[in-house]
Amino acid sequence: MSWDFELIDGPYGGVTEGPVWDGSGVIFTHIPKSKLLRYDPQKGSSTVFREDTNQANGLARTKEGVIFACEGDARRVVSYKGSDAPTEVLIDSFEGKSFNIPNDLAIDRNGNIWFTDPFYEGAAGTWSENLTHKELDHDSVYFLSNDKEKSEWVVKRVTYDTTRPNGILFSLDYKTLYVAQSGRRDDEKRELRAYDVNEDNTLGSYKVLHDFGANRGVDGMAIDKTGCIIATAGWFAGGPGPSIYVFSPSGEVIERHPLIYDRPTNCVFGGDDMNTLFVTTIDGHLLKAETDRIGVEYNRN
Repeated sequence: MSWDFELIDGPYGGVTEGPVWDGSGVIFTHIPKSKLLRYDPQKGSSTVFREDTNQANGLARTKEGVIFACEGDARRVVSYKGSDAPTEVLIDSFEGKSFNIPNDLAIDRNGNIWFTDPFYEGAAGTWSENLTHKELDHDSVYFLSNDKEKSEWVVKRVTYDTTRPNGILFSLDYKTLYVAQSGRRDDEKRELRAYDVNEDNTLGSYKVLHDFGANRGVDGMAIDKTGCIIATAGWFAGGPGPSIYVFSPSGEVIERHPLIYDRPTNCVFGGDDMNTLFVTTIDGHLLKAETDRIGVEYNRN
């Protein structure tokens, strides 16, 4: 089945990202304007859901409606318990140093948060254009858990082999964590990786599911009911071009759906039957396509 993508909102100018389905609409970020927007399919338009989000990027939403966000400009992970509720800061540093630019996150079956922390030059405020503001000497994936006895969130580093980890996604059984290793420099890898998740919430060895070579790799991901990974990747600068990939859990490219808009950033399934794929882009588009796949939400248990 060919997926015919339709422009339904934007372009806003500047990156849109982090789409989540709230049951009847799509909430997504407009990074440079520090806003969360909500697209209503019934009305065919978007409204401002939340402002002053410190250039929030990736989002994840619980069944209870709590939204977790990576606020890149503030270099922290936060939660929003409503469109106008106060921002709760979960974590903003590691071993006494500011995070790089938290990018994307996923929730496990126990409500813990796993997030990526790359430093992409220019990905947040003007300060981020200068690498001298990078305090950590690594770009890692982190595990964030709520210590209810201490009433605080506790963070630990779980990768020691990533540079610029980007999109992040759990397999259906939560035993595998998919991580987009998406470097920019010639000496960095652009790979879709599958890490084993250990019982103590550490990560084991990984397999490279797909190597994008010199071209732009995976940015954001979603998962369907068969366990396939739906990923945004590619650009007009080289390779097969901007596309939505469908990977099997073992990394086989089952399908590739080309786009006429450059550098898709993230995607989420939604709609009444969870078969509509919504896609954001580097230039602020919101696209949709009816697919032959049924999506699964992040916090699905």
